[in-house]
Amino acid sequence: QVQLVESGGGLVQAGGSLRLSCANSGRTFSSYAMGWIRQAPGKEREFVASIGWSPGTTSIADSVKGRFTISRDNAKNTVTLQMNSLKPEDTAVYYCAATEYLHELQQLKANYWGQGTQVTVSS
Repeated sequence: QVQLVESGGGLVQAGGSLRLSCANSGRTFSSYAMGWIRQAPGKEREFVASIGWSPGTTSIADSVKGRFTISRDNAKNTVTLQMNSLKPEDTAVYYCAATEYLHELQQLKANYWGQGTQVTVSS
């Protein structure tokens, strides 16, 4: 069983930073590709970043490339999204997701989803 719990969201001014974490209570964390998907008010869900079971395999959306970094610690069963130089358009609910197949995350597909954490960037 995989249970994903996000933390680290909040309110920040434009140009600031936030660090989102996703903890997985399951015992098979290292077997899953992990990622972050966000949804802004009135908009469709958008792929943000993903990382394979091998930490070196990452993918970042063009809209956040150069500002966001994804990483994972299989020993701690966590995946982290470091968000720098935040912009008001980054305001959204950010969802942690886990899937067996890395490419599915860019298709907004996942086997497991967290409950989401709100990120609000003020101008």
